[in-house]
Amino acid sequence: MTKKNLGLIFTGLIIGTLLFLTVKSNVEKMEPNESFATVTTIDTSFKEESGLKKGDIAPDFELSTLNGDMVKLSNYRGRKVILNFWATWCAPCKTEMPHMENYYKKNKDSANVEIIAINMTTADRPGIVKKFVDSYGLTFPIPLDVEGKAMDAYQIIPLPTTYMINTDGTIAHLIRGPVDEKLLKELVKTLE
Repeated sequence: MTKKNLGLIFTGLIIGTLLFLTVKSNVEKMEPNESFATVTTIDTSFKEESGLKKGDIAPDFELSTLNGDMVKLSNYRGRKVILNFWATWCAPCKTEMPHMENYYKKNKDSANVEIIAINMTTADRPGIVKKFVDSYGLTFPIPLDVEGKAMDAYQIIPLPTTYMINTDGTIAHLIRGPVDEKLLKELVKTLE
């Protein structure tokens, strides 16, 4: 190799490193509640994609939370359930969590509603999940899907994904993308 080629390679490495550090610094400065370019869709004809359809009984699961409590979906029959799938590394998940917590605090008793936010622990570690939960002050149940069984049963691909479940345990809505307080309030009103 000539000195000229080595100089070009060296210059390219320096420029690449500077670009990487600049982007990394900007990403780290972002606040968790900033808006992200994510499309939220409410899918009413989701049979082909998820294997589940409106009116199906939501697949049951039994998962442990960070503090060892067991959460079993069928134990929530008689309540409206917002079943959310998320991960700590998911930027839109970070966006929706404050909205979900605000909605939960205001409505958990008066609206007969429960939020269950299943963490995709196959891609997260419990210690990271605990730090995330503590930093957002989350008070709704957060089961850990360590083996990915719930994720498989609901055939979750994009995160976040939320299922709205009627009091009889049937699926009413599927939402792909982050939810906010207003959307939660509107959709819970439609649950039976």
